[in-house]
Amino acid sequence: MTQHILSSALLLSAASFCLTACHNAGDPLTFAHQGDTLTVVHVAHEAKYVILPVQEDQPETQVMLGDVPMDVRLARDKVDYTVPFPLRDGADSLIVRGLPANALAWQEMALADTFDTANRETFRPLYHHTPAYGWMNDANGLVYKDGEYHLYFQYNPYGSVWGNMHWGHSVSRDLVHWQHLPAAIERDTMGHIFSGSCVVDSRNSAQTGKDNIIAFYTSHKGTTPGHQRQQQCMAYSTDNGRTFTKYEANPVLTAFDGLENFRDPKVFWYAPEEKWVMIVSADKNMRFYESRDLKQWEYLSEWGEGYGPQPNQFECPDFVQLPVDGDEKRQKWVMIVNINPGFAFGGSGTMYFTGDFDGRRFTPDTAPNVTKWLDWGKDHYATVCYSNTPGRTIAMPWMSNWQYANLTPSKGQFRSANALPRELKLYTAADGQLLLSAAPVAELEALRGEARQLGDFTLGEKKVEAVGKDGAFELVFTLQPSAKGRSGVEICNVQGEKTLVYFDAEQQRIVMDRAESGITDFGNRVEPHHLDTEASRKATVDGTLHYVNDFAHATFAPVEQQAEGHEVRIFIDRSSIELFVDGGRVAMTNLVFPTRPYDSLRFFSDGEARVTGGVVYSVKL
Repeated sequence: MTQHILSSALLLSAASFCLTACHNAGDPLTFAHQGDTLTVVHVAHEAKYVILPVQEDQPETQVMLGDVPMDVRLARDKVDYTVPFPLRDGADSLIVRGLPANALAWQEMALADTFDTANRETFRPLYHHTPAYGWMNDANGLVYKDGEYHLYFQYNPYGSVWGNMHWGHSVSRDLVHWQHLPAAIERDTMGHIFSGSCVVDSRNSAQTGKDNIIAFYTSHKGTTPGHQRQQQCMAYSTDNGRTFTKYEANPVLTAFDGLENFRDPKVFWYAPEEKWVMIVSADKNMRFYESRDLKQWEYLSEWGEGYGPQPNQFECPDFVQLPVDGDEKRQKWVMIVNINPGFAFGGSGTMYFTGDFDGRRFTPDTAPNVTKWLDWGKDHYATVCYSNTPGRTIAMPWMSNWQYANLTPSKGQFRSANALPRELKLYTAADGQLLLSAAPVAELEALRGEARQLGDFTLGEKKVEAVGKDGAFELVFTLQPSAKGRSGVEICNVQGEKTLVYFDAEQQRIVMDRAESGITDFGNRVEPHHLDTEASRKATVDGTLHYVNDFAHATFAPVEQQAEGHEVRIFIDRSSIELFVDGGRVAMTNLVFPTRPYDSLRFFSDGEARVTGGVVYSVKL
């Protein structure tokens, strides 16, 4: 496979998947059905893949080559999309369990040497990272080494809903253009490969070789119905993160009290005591462990019970030390905690706590009921930071919400994207609080193409059309909001679909409203009826249920008006809008699904407001 393409701003390498599917009638598959419980698929000729047809609303079946079954929703009566199932050299059969003998999948399976990953999907972003195909959630193992930013991620290569957790893998030299590589760590007999972290072992602590990349991840396996086992495992790479060898004595850490929610290890070097420290999410806490060799871990302490919104589930921790207001002599530790549920606007979100760490215990600066959000949008989760980037702390979020992540209206080949990488900094707010800013990394300016100057104008006078037919552009301006009502911008299309971004003077907040942004009904759900009002009675089913939409509403963040106005930067990329105010002191990330790309802007205000320095940049891939 030697072809290369640039698709979704992702440079697919020779190690990636080729572009044109080859279905060879001379290479047939034959099926030996043993009822509806087991079928042996015989492969008559050597090929790289069996192409599997998927029907997303069907139950999972098991497809097995070797001793690890993969869960695939094989087509029963229609085909939504296809996925490639790799065949090992010399493989002449595989086993399928749980698919009826009359299922459509048997007619649609084929052998192929290539698989098409061209970008034909309406909602696939142009410049955000997405998987070449399949499902993606949490970023994992973020590490920088030898000029490459490694992005591992929770990955299902056999469908565009959650399952079969592997570590997918992409690399970049600029945090903008991504090169897809084969999955780095695959699901195994110990279970799914859940989230974790990577370090560069410059001290050869693990005795696998100096400067090897060491990965830590959670092995997850269901036990009895409703129960699970989660253990921390290690793997190492001798080829700059392309492939990993799992440590033969895994697991390296299990919960001493049998806790079932025990996952997502974050490992970092603690220089004052020359030791490695691991943080593991332990239900509603974070547990700290220490090690000298990255293999033997000893318990240190626990923190978190009762902190943040309740109830919640702690996940995907990160722990970084940052200078305060750029002063290297004033350092504080920041605990990043991803919680689900508990976010301010429902579902999953990312909060943080500042404080001190003495090598054993974390002591926060704030009371348990004080919550600080890293991002105020609905679609910012599982945020973790790159290791081995001295002088910079770069975070990468997953851009979705567990309330509807499996339901977003993609066409099937892929689901989910990463939000843009952000650089984190600590600053002192006017009220003395320590807060974390999250600004888009400077490297993203390389995406700027043609600049359309909007100039300076009073809101209400200006309407700008045709800002980008592909629905991908960047908008920058300074806004002096009105002293009353709303003032901001409407991002819209010819269908009348729109997302509003505006300052609300009365409430002293900035708002992003996607209620009329396009497709929103996938967020509908029903819950027990509890409001005895005419509106809720009309939406009641059988007198006991009413509809709620988890997607179609506004998100907002507190912002105090200032005389010099506010710097606003908005990234639009087909199915997402990311807002940054005053250098990232407010960040807000939301998905949108317009039926036609956003191509127009309309500025508006309820009072006297003014825009200066307005620019729209096209995207240069």
